[in-house]
Amino acid sequence: MKKEVLKGRVIESLPDMTFKVELENGETILAYLSGKMRINFIKIVTGDEVLVEISPYDKKRGRIIKRL
Repeated sequence: MKKEVLKGRVIESLPDMTFKVELENGETILAYLSGKMRINFIKIVTGDEVLVEISPYDKKRGRIIKRL
């Protein structure tokens, strides 16, 4: 299974380092912060542009891998 990587914008911050992200194609997904970003204390706030890795099993969930 190949993971899909898309660009999006954070529209809402939720508890436990999860975020609602609006993708370029107009879909809204639930995304969590990747482990490397947690370890390096990279902060994400509403309005940030991010790269999201979409799960091949559930298209409504993803993982934020980079802040742009």
